[in-house]
Parts: sequence; C-alpha cells; structure tokens
Amino acid sequence: MKAVQVRKAYDLVTAEMKKPILSKDDDVLVKVKLVGICGSDMHIYHGTNPLATLPRVIGHEVTGQVEEVGPNVRSLKAGDHVVIEPISYCGTCYACRKGRPNVCAKLSVFGVHEDGGMREYIVLPERQLHVVSKDLPWEEAVMAEPYTIGAQAVWRGRVEKGDTVLIQGAGPIGICVLKMAKLAGAAVMMTDLNSERLAFAKENGADAVVNAQTEHVAERVREWTGNEGANVVIDAVCLPATFELSIEAVSPAGHVVVLGFDERAAQISQLPITKKEVTITGSRLQTNQFPKVVELLNKGKIAHNGLVTHSFSVDDVHHAFQLIEEHPDQVRKAVITFDELIGIRRCKQ
Repeated sequence: MKAVQVRKAYDLVTAEMKKPILSKDDDVLVKVKLVGICGSDMHIYHGTNPLATLPRVIGHEVTGQVEEVGPNVRSLKAGDHVVIEPISYCGTCYACRKGRPNVCAKLSVFGVHEDGGMREYIVLPERQLHVVSKDLPWEEAVMAEPYTIGAQAVWRGRVEKGDTVLIQGAGPIGICVLKMAKLAGAAVMMTDLNSERLAFAKENGADAVVNAQTEHVAERVREWTGNEGANVVIDAVCLPATFELSIEAVSPAGHVVVLGFDERAAQISQLPITKKEVTITGSRLQTNQFPKVVELLNKGKIAHNGLVTHSFSVDDVHHAFQLIEEHPDQVRKAVITFDELIGIRRCKQ
C-alpha cells in the first residue's frame, strides 16, 4: 500500500508499505478516504515539531470506511464511515484519572509519536473510531478532528452565551474555533494579517474583524467591548507577541487560551494577570469532543463552507506540500485523497 512518510526534515516520500492486519480482538481495519494536511504536519516536514520522531507516516485528520472488525468490536461494522480520534493514552495516570487523557503522561498521538493515517489502510482500536453518517460528504467528515481542536479551545475558555471572544488568527484552526464559539452563543472578533482570511471569517460568522497589520488590535477590542476587554481571548497565532497581546486585551475575570508550542519566552508582567485575575489556560488536542462534533456534523450544524480549498491525490502529495509552502495565502485546508471516486475539486499543481 502507499503511505506518505517524512524520513527527515524536508524529505517527504510516498513509500510502499505492507497492508496492516488485525492483531487484537478490538482492532478495526479502515480504508482511508481523505486526510487533511495540518500545520503540525508541515512542522514535522520542516523538522521543527518538538514532539515528533522521524521517520514518520504523517496525518491525523482522517476519515475512511471500515473494512474489517475484530471479534470483540461491537459499535462498528464493515461499511461504516468513520473519523479517527488520533490519541491513545494509559487511562491510569493523574491526567487520565482527572478526565484529561489528551495530556496523558504516556500520550501517543497518531501521526506524531506513532505512524499516522496518510496511507491507504490503517488499523486502530475501536475506541479511536467514531461513526459518521453515510450521507455526510467525505470532505465534511475529514474536518472532524480540526473541529474538536476548536471545541476544546472553547471549552477550555469556558465560553458561554453572551461572552465576547477575541480569536487571534483566521487560519483553519481559528475558523474552527470561530464556528464553535458562535454555536456557544458568543460574539466573536477575529484578527489576522490577511484581508482574504478576514473576509472568509466574516462569511463564517465573525461579528468583527481586525487587520493586525494596519490596525491597533487592543484599541479595537476596547472599542468593540465598551472598554471592558474580551471575556475570552483564544490565541491561534501562537507567537510571543500574540500571547502578550492576549493579556492586554482580556477583560477582568477573563480567560486566555493558548494553543501554541512556541518555546520562546514572552514578556508578560504579573500585574495585569493579578489585577484582572486572569485565567491562563493551555489547550491541547481534545477531551471527549468527538461525540459532540460528530453530532454537529451529522445534523449539518457545522460545515466547512469553503474551508477545504484544495484536494490532491496521494501521488501528488509533493505538489500539495509545495503549494502550502510557497503559497500559504492561497490554501485554507488541503486534503489528500486515497479514493479517485471522491468527487471534490482536484488540484495537481
């Protein structure tokens, strides 16, 4: 079978690998249909993801069809359409006991710590697979995992109806956060440096947008909130400067949610944190968000609405990475297809 593997930094290959087989009673064999390319996949390709080990088959935004199930599998059957929950965990450490397996002491992330889903077939335990409606287009289903990231950030920020939320960054994850925040009943302002991305954010429900290259974000937030500040600031840009701005822009008793892995230090004093009693929260992967996201997808309450802009066959994966690398402003979400019959727009260069 074909598999997309990063052997070392900037060394991306389509390799031939042996088709996996069921080895445990709760195993499920899945024929992969679509795999999204995530920013973390690009970081693995660049050799800058601090958590990944190489060589690695990448890909954790995966949807496919069940081909075979083990004898103890009860919730799935051959022919089911599924999405992949890309984490495995011990279930016994402190984080797991607190209901936070996404930060398990022995966490293993599909496509990061172990070989992922950018291959024709995968085998995973039943608990990592969630059934989606067969009426749901594959290009909608493939967005399930990014939506769980958005749902997690909104949950970590305790976003409620009537809250004001500032989302820094209108890329794919920022848009997923936006969709979840709007479903929670919040008013949302989004920032970015790209006018086209900001226009797309408005199309997808943003109440206000700010071009951070030409406007003063903190001033715009104060104007928008009547000098209160944003009740929740979610940083999907993840630079030291945006982290610093989050503390400045958040309201008293507000929440700042950080999604990034940047190891550079930010210049933040204690005074505004204590004075406003700000809660600063990390958000990594997701905790029990898949059932909610799958239900929203099945009911049509969330849709990519133009977020998926490019599709490449697995044989054209190099073109996909080249396009994202050289023209990031042209790509919102690119997906790799392992099924020539999937009827979405195909790009070859």
